[in-house]
Amino acid sequence: MKDQIYCDGIMRRDFLKIGALAGAGFALPNYYEASSTDASKGKSKSAIYIRLAGGPSHMDSFDMKPDAPDTHRGEFKEISTNIPGTRISEHLPKMAKCADKYSILRGVSHSLAAHRLGSEYLMTGNRPLPSLKYPTFGAVLSKELESSTDIPRSVAIPKGPTAPTGFLGLEFGPLETGTSPKAGEPMDIRGLSLSNGLTLEDIDRRNDLVKRYDTAFGEFANEDKILSGMDEFSQKAYQMMRSNRTREAFDLTKESPGISNMFGNSSFSQSCLLATRLIESGVRLVSIQLGGWDTHRDNFSRLKDNNLPNLDDGISGLLQALAAKHLLESTSVFVTGEFGRTPKINPRGGRDHYPRAMFCLLAGGGMKGGQLIGASDSKGEGPQDRVITPDDVAATFYHSLGIDHTKEYHTPTGRPVMIVRNGKVIPELS
Repeated sequence: MKDQIYCDGIMRRDFLKIGALAGAGFALPNYYEASSTDASKGKSKSAIYIRLAGGPSHMDSFDMKPDAPDTHRGEFKEISTNIPGTRISEHLPKMAKCADKYSILRGVSHSLAAHRLGSEYLMTGNRPLPSLKYPTFGAVLSKELESSTDIPRSVAIPKGPTAPTGFLGLEFGPLETGTSPKAGEPMDIRGLSLSNGLTLEDIDRRNDLVKRYDTAFGEFANEDKILSGMDEFSQKAYQMMRSNRTREAFDLTKESPGISNMFGNSSFSQSCLLATRLIESGVRLVSIQLGGWDTHRDNFSRLKDNNLPNLDDGISGLLQALAAKHLLESTSVFVTGEFGRTPKINPRGGRDHYPRAMFCLLAGGGMKGGQLIGASDSKGEGPQDRVITPDDVAATFYHSLGIDHTKEYHTPTGRPVMIVRNGKVIPELS
């Protein structure tokens, strides 16, 4: 019997491995999931990255301009927070009560007004290049931070970006939940639960077949780097399937009422609750996506009726729950869109793409909360004095995790590439 190469480059031997897992729900794209890495000892042990997909209006949330002209100001009023001098939108009352737990970065600025490019910039800390795909935060953390073998290093709720690992390789990609959690229900995660009558004994028998195949063909497959990564993932996937700890981490019914009651019932709020459980179980990075911020029309009704209340429930619950679990100091939290929105209101009652001014939120991980860092000008059209770039925010995020953002990786062709090329750590948060 010889190894047979199929059209997608997978050998017959690997179909045995895939077969041992596919019945349990593992899809082939998720097969390359694990890799051994060196430990990194930082201030923070884990992180939560929240992407506000579409680009939220800074003018109507965390960077209000009550004295701007009517053409810019908008409909919302600002309210005080528990930090004197810090004021935010009236539709973020819960965030106002916990402003001491996070810092607001205002006047963050770049020049990429397209969703994909802006997203890549804010998810990597590197301005995109046509010739190179940079790894996202989840991929870098999966490479740099150790975790237990029975728990995924990175989890995306409900899904990650299109190319999360960049040049690092698929083995550093996230486990995608594929769906958002519902209040009071355990999640059925593809790959962590058995289906179609399959039992762990069936998996054992198939794994035994793979082992006997390995013995017969010796070191042949070990010479292939991709296959060795697949071997490692098959072991990790098997351990996760057997892990009560992993399954319970995804079961929201296991959470105490005291923590659960800090969150609303929306899918985003419940995703934030799930994130606290995953971090508590040992996951290194949880990414959450909250979409709907591309408000070219009906900006104010969409924000006040849906987006801002959902954000308010989820982020405030997340910060309070992490603090209650004594995890906030060891968990870095980063909240951002891909850009802000035009200060001037368009004729459709909306705001358009605007990268010259935006906000970011940073919390936990030893970063001091309750701060206003940077500022936009009186109309919210650009930085007032100091320019903060996405590179700087990324460098600061990595710094909180004990990761040197100037560390060099090498692409498959041997090209040396820094984790973040141009960023500088923001001193107020270092």
